[in-house]
Amino acid sequence: MNDVRFPEPVTLEFSPASRKVASSFEALECLDQQWPHWARGGSWRAAARTCRDALDGWRSARDAHKAFLRAARRAGLVLPAARAPRKSSQPRMIGALRPEMSFIGWQ
Repeated sequence: MNDVRFPEPVTLEFSPASRKVASSFEALECLDQQWPHWARGGSWRAAARTCRDALDGWRSARDAHKAFLRAARRAGLVLPAARAPRKSSQPRMIGALRPEMSFIGWQ
C-alpha cells in the first residue's frame, strides 16, 4: 500500500493550530485522530472510505482530495476559498470569427 499525494494540500483550522494534509494517509490519520466527534457523519465516512480506496489503488488522488475537502468544509474546518477574478474581460472568440467582424455584404 503506497501513500497517495493530493493534487494540492488541504489546510485545516483546528482550535489551537492549523494542520496541512497532503496525502490520503495523512487524511485518514486526521479523520481518525483529530476530527471532531460531532462532525463524524456521512461526509466523514465517505472521505475515510475514499482515502482508503485511494491507498488500495481503487480511487484516484483527486477523488480522495475532493472527498476529504468536502468533509472538512462540512465540519467547518476549512474557510471558503475566495473566487479568483476572471482572466480576461475581452470578448470570447467563437470558432475563427471575432465578434467585431462584420457580415455586411454576405447573402
